[in-house]
Amino acid sequence: MLTEHLPWIIAGIVVLALVVGGVVLSRTDSQAYAGLLRRGRARPPRDHFRPDDDEPPAPLKRAAVIVNPTKFTDLVATRQRLTAAFLAAGWAEPTLAETTVADPGQGQAERALRDGVDLVCSLGGDGTVRAVASALLGSDTPLGILPAGTGNLLARNLDLPVDDLDAAVTVALTGRNRRIDVGDLVVGDEESVAGADADASGAATAVSAAGVTGTVETHHFLVMAGMGMDAAIMAGTNEILKARVGWPAYMVSGLKHLVSPEFRVRVQVDGQPAFRRRARMVVIGNCGRLLGGLVLMPNARVDDGQLDAVIASPRGVVGWVPVATRVATRQRKGHPTLDHHTCREVTVRSDRPLPVQIDGDVIGEARTVRAVVRPGVLTVRVGPA
Repeated sequence: MLTEHLPWIIAGIVVLALVVGGVVLSRTDSQAYAGLLRRGRARPPRDHFRPDDDEPPAPLKRAAVIVNPTKFTDLVATRQRLTAAFLAAGWAEPTLAETTVADPGQGQAERALRDGVDLVCSLGGDGTVRAVASALLGSDTPLGILPAGTGNLLARNLDLPVDDLDAAVTVALTGRNRRIDVGDLVVGDEESVAGADADASGAATAVSAAGVTGTVETHHFLVMAGMGMDAAIMAGTNEILKARVGWPAYMVSGLKHLVSPEFRVRVQVDGQPAFRRRARMVVIGNCGRLLGGLVLMPNARVDDGQLDAVIASPRGVVGWVPVATRVATRQRKGHPTLDHHTCREVTVRSDRPLPVQIDGDVIGEARTVRAVVRPGVLTVRVGPA
């Protein structure tokens, strides 16, 4: 019987031998192939695929803070507070530069730009904001507004924190960029202003019809510029009272100037024929919100590429009632004693020299001013949309 199955047994043994031999040969060939690869290319080091811990870290972002020292009683503590906030946000320690009477912020901001900082912050009132912003016009470096003044009007119009320094720092470091308009105000005598073409430095020259060369000044404003009663209010505000009670000090000064002298103006809007008005004040705004929640120019926006001009001409104390009502109810039109115009350029010529203010700072007297909008030339850090 074994004889009958012997051929099958032999065949099975042969097949098994072939299978085992094939497996052995395949493993031998694989090892030989791997050896060839090793001989052709060196094996990577053990830590070849590990992350490189020796790569230098990315440089920290840098900022400069231009601070008005008159707004603080303990500047050392303020510096420490700012440094802690910047370091906690992952920024480098900020560079602090103090403003002076001779240079209220523009020169310090220009040096910060040359140093290549990522952010320039103003720490002070609207005057400090305006001076610092003057150096940033046309650049891509954003302005961070850290309010420390009485009015803080630009911050209020941009819905930025005005009573919380830490919150303002957070917006400056983590907020989004928003491009806003800036107004140029050319100030001087009538003929010089009419022919002036201001340069970037803020100075301009013009030749009058009589051939006399006159010098005019160009100032930038972010909030409002005005001549007449509003400038007189700014000039007449008691600084000690303002330091004690804040913005209500302006109301006290306003009551004193409520019956200010009238003057006559000739106004030209966007090159159209000029018209005449009698007035107590003329205000040209880049934005419309005032102190105390009042809104003088309800439709004014900081990024609409336009300016808003308001000519107020109430008669006596009683005449201010409809004006105040209109402002309180935020009506743009509807009363003849408050003339409102939207424009890109406006020229105002007065019958006599009047005080002129820019963002709350009185710059002197003039008979003629010309305001021109510069759309989107300033980048400001603001909160979420």
